[in-house]
Amino acid sequence: MHTLRACLAILLIAQPLAAQSLTAPPDAKARIDQHFERFTGRPGCSVGAAIDGATVFASGYGVADLEHNIPITADTVFEPGSVSKQFTAAAVLLLEQQGKLSLDDPVRKFIPEVPDY
Repeated sequence: MHTLRACLAILLIAQPLAAQSLTAPPDAKARIDQHFERFTGRPGCSVGAAIDGATVFASGYGVADLEHNIPITADTVFEPGSVSKQFTAAAVLLLEQQGKLSLDDPVRKFIPEVPDY
């Protein structure tokens, strides 16, 4: 829920940019920074906004590596990790709806190299 609020806040802040030039309003960075200051010293996120393919804002908030205190920047690469599981599950359910597989099928039917436990 916090992520959704953060994204909505960024959209609201960036919305006036579409009607203006390709530069951010003077207070945009300060407003975005204020919203994300709670990530200081903890895992955070990278935020960016673009208009017609031109980046008008990019910044990182929080720490990418807690052990080494490496800050998140606009260029930090995030690994997909467990996020990809929900897309895999959705794809499997779509294949089931299309009759291309059954949720009761053994996984080895599709990936024979999986050990038979």
